[in-house]
Amino acid sequence: MRKPEQDFTKVSKFLSYVLRHKPEAINLTLDDKGWASVADIIEKAKPQITLTPALIRQVVIDNEKKRFSLSYDNQYIRANQGHSIKVDLQLIPEKPPAVLYHGTATRFLDSIKREGLKPGKRHHVHLSSDIETATAVGKRYGKPSIIEIPASAMHQQGFKFFLSKNKVWLTEYVPANFLTVIV
Repeated sequence: MRKPEQDFTKVSKFLSYVLRHKPEAINLTLDDKGWASVADIIEKAKPQITLTPALIRQVVIDNEKKRFSLSYDNQYIRANQGHSIKVDLQLIPEKPPAVLYHGTATRFLDSIKREGLKPGKRHHVHLSSDIETATAVGKRYGKPSIIEIPASAMHQQGFKFFLSKNKVWLTEYVPANFLTVIV
């Protein structure tokens, strides 16, 4: 029997927190590529949250944003992107599509127009291949604004782009002169 969606959301948020930002919050150790033992997470998460291998596997499978990956033997888990801690996801540069999009809140536009898109506390700027996804991201932070980025033109000028396992485009920085606010 499947757990209620609320439980899945709670588990997903917990996993995001410890695998992307604060493994030390539960005394968890990640390897240099961001992998953690599923058994360790289950043990160290107590009493904050009750986890099982099946629940973790189901959250990985059902997560709409595909934030996590399990090792082939289901013994290890890691976040696919969005880390604020140092990990090597072994990303390989790829040629991006002609245009990518970034969703943000309108209140951030002035600084973005001045300074460009920066990763903030994360390793990369996150970009979407479609406006709908960018809009959903922007809505999480307030009234959404969508920024268009000529990714192919940036790539031709030497900027590197990476495609995470969950299909989020990543780059280290987008200069202001490459930004066009479209919404």
